[in-house]
Amino acid sequence: KSGLDPGGAWHAWGMACLKAGNLSSAREKFNRCLKPPMDLNQLNHGSRLVQDVIQYLESTVKPIVIADDDYFATLRELEATLRTRSLSLELMCEGKIQHNSYYQECLFYLHSYGTNLAIISFYMRHDCMREALLHLLNKESPSEVFIEGVFIPSYKSGKLHILENLLETIDPGLESWGVYLIAACKYLQRKNYYHILYELQQFMKDHVRAAMTCIRFFTHGAKSYTELGDKQTWLLKIKDHLKVYLQEVSRSSGRKKMAFTFRKKMSAADVSRHINTVDLQMEVTKFLHRCESSGTSQMTGSSLPTLFGNNNMKMDVACKVMLEGKNIEEGFGIAFRVLQDFQLEATEVYSEVAKQLVKQRKYGEIRQLLKCVNESGVAAKNDGDNIILNCLNEFKNIPAEDLDNLIQDMDSDENKIQAYVMCNKLRSAYLVSVRQEKTRALQLVQHVRQLAENSGDDVVKAICTQWL
Repeated sequence: KSGLDPGGAWHAWGMACLKAGNLSSAREKFNRCLKPPMDLNQLNHGSRLVQDVIQYLESTVKPIVIADDDYFATLRELEATLRTRSLSLELMCEGKIQHNSYYQECLFYLHSYGTNLAIISFYMRHDCMREALLHLLNKESPSEVFIEGVFIPSYKSGKLHILENLLETIDPGLESWGVYLIAACKYLQRKNYYHILYELQQFMKDHVRAAMTCIRFFTHGAKSYTELGDKQTWLLKIKDHLKVYLQEVSRSSGRKKMAFTFRKKMSAADVSRHINTVDLQMEVTKFLHRCESSGTSQMTGSSLPTLFGNNNMKMDVACKVMLEGKNIEEGFGIAFRVLQDFQLEATEVYSEVAKQLVKQRKYGEIRQLLKCVNESGVAAKNDGDNIILNCLNEFKNIPAEDLDNLIQDMDSDENKIQAYVMCNKLRSAYLVSVRQEKTRALQLVQHVRQLAENSGDDVVKAICTQWL
């Protein structure tokens, strides 16, 4: 008559019937006020009213503990105890609670009015993980429901191994679980739970991704190569994962194609390349670890370069190896292999090393670097000259004798002239210019004279004018 929503009254009536133990009457009352959710896969446990019903049914009667001296409990009392004991007590006895009427009642309400997440969470609460997983598969629920309802409760309660065993029992190939497992890996990565991630990847036999996680374990948080030296076991694990992957690929290529739909794929050539990278990183790690331990290490940087980074980082590794040995020659072999294996811009690396040597005032080492570059067998004609030219920007800091020695080591007269001009040694530039073929010499001397005039060097200007 007053036009009020009768839903609240039906719900209260239903709850009263439940409490009186009249389950069929309660169903009828609740049917008038409870509605199924619009989207069964929404990430909540359904309406508050449904949750109240489930909550009451789950805790309907406190477990009755029979005292030692209570031998005279009548048969009727015992029967009442058995009939009304709560779900949790049933669980303790059987581990399965399907035969309990209150359990069945919960399932009726959940299937009629609850979301998939509510049903799965109910199964999980009562140690029915297998039923939760089968429900998930049958309803083809999205991966978010798996994460919220099954995966998070499993690892938080230390039951990840039980979950893994069940997944394998239901589908030994794990293909049905592919989408869910990949989603779980992404979730763990977002949370930075890398140890659980690595364990899950090993269970999935996803060897390529497991190797990538090992790379993170190796590189993350290390401040020096001394620390990386202590983490070399991760490099061995990377190799093991990649080798197992290669074996599996070669085994499966011989017979019918295996449907590794969710495991990361990689060509055999790429895997072999990565194994070579790991071997080279092991060499680099041992070498730099030894340098740091013996105290020859000079460089300090904010980030620690490894061969698992981009090309710029790999070039940093090559520089570091050359600069941190007792001399350039000691680390040149490893650095050269890094440059060759990754097809890096060698001249750029050598030039950077030369600049660092200027800063460290090791001018003799620059000459040793040039010797190593020339003896490497792959240096272009002007590589040595370009290395010297690139480090002459710092010429003001180089003592005159060392500067002359470096320029004298250049192969091309043209480059020597350019170097002398860069260092404002116009007289030396003139002396080399006049040794060239007549037409070219004319151009060069005119250029030197112009520079002398611009800089106010009257002596060199007069010499050039006289020669011209």
